[in-house]
Amino acid sequence: MRLPSIQIVSLAILVAALPAQQKPVSKPSSPPRPLEDLAELIAPIRKLHKMPAIGAAVIVKGKLVALGVEGIRKVGDETLVTRQDLWHLGSCTKAMTATLVAQQVAAGKLKWTTTLGEALPDLRDGMHADARQITIAQLLQHRSGLPGQPPTQQWMELFNFEGSNQEARREVAQSMLKKAPEAKPGDRFLYSNAGYMIIGAVLERATGRAWQQMMRTDLFVPLGMTTAGFGAPGRDKHVDQPWGHFYKAASGSKPMFADNPPSLGPAGTVHATLEDWAGFVALHLGVGQEAKKPVVSKESLAKLQQPPKDAEYASGWVVTKRDWAPGPVIWHNGSNTMWYAITWMAPELQFAVLVTCNHGEGPKACDAVAAACIRRFRR
Repeated sequence: MRLPSIQIVSLAILVAALPAQQKPVSKPSSPPRPLEDLAELIAPIRKLHKMPAIGAAVIVKGKLVALGVEGIRKVGDETLVTRQDLWHLGSCTKAMTATLVAQQVAAGKLKWTTTLGEALPDLRDGMHADARQITIAQLLQHRSGLPGQPPTQQWMELFNFEGSNQEARREVAQSMLKKAPEAKPGDRFLYSNAGYMIIGAVLERATGRAWQQMMRTDLFVPLGMTTAGFGAPGRDKHVDQPWGHFYKAASGSKPMFADNPPSLGPAGTVHATLEDWAGFVALHLGVGQEAKKPVVSKESLAKLQQPPKDAEYASGWVVTKRDWAPGPVIWHNGSNTMWYAITWMAPELQFAVLVTCNHGEGPKACDAVAAACIRRFRR
């Protein structure tokens, strides 16, 4: 199962806080010995697949034990990637947005069964009758029946939207919910980035805060994710962070500084270092929940990681089985077509592997690195 990329459009090329008041939850802390460097493991795989750079991290028994990066930030420039570099996580953002929803359910502002007619009452009268009945859980599980993204014309307009990101998400919700869903809500899996944009609008309506603010205040700060942000990392016309790349048959790999519209954020625009990303993954392994006020409860984690009957997609996570783990294996990938990221988790073992690449053609390379890490560390 390969989840769809989010397409971005740029240069005429279709390639598609407030201080927290709670005590920070520990992310996977370094063991007494130094982290094992994965650069030598990554190097031959990166060379074989001709990727600019690859990074990886491994969590064993809830602790970050290995981390490494290898390669260059940008084709045509010799600047090497570092362990402190930022990586675009694409749709791995979805699990973060789902976590915000779980927090609001715990706070009593939403229910998993809340319908869009209830969550967005000011838009209710303009909604199609079927769209009105879509629940929060169905949006998170891609079972709302909504298409993958807004109509092409609206999608293009989002790149130059003159209002706020909140206003853009509200407009997407208003226009898409006027029509009948492509499938009856709850009937089948249809991967929908637009559905997560609408989740963003629901969160903003429920809390009165922007999604980006919620991410910083309610997730990044308590998890100690000091490097996490949104959009393409670094600065255009600089090589202070890795650049994304896409492939053209006529000229090979090309660097590109761009991303999806910021209003698509809840579906996939977060960037972070590998270590900070590992902090979020550790949360979903159940690590660091001993705090007086955990970021999310064990009960909420179980809900987020539970797909509907006879299905694999839960809320921002795919749940499956693999021979290397005794219980469920949970994974998700992400790409804006210029970056690629994937994480594999075995919650019963508190084990996880995270791999990222600054190229949209990175899936095979990242899968090879993930497999090599599992062979080395899954003892």
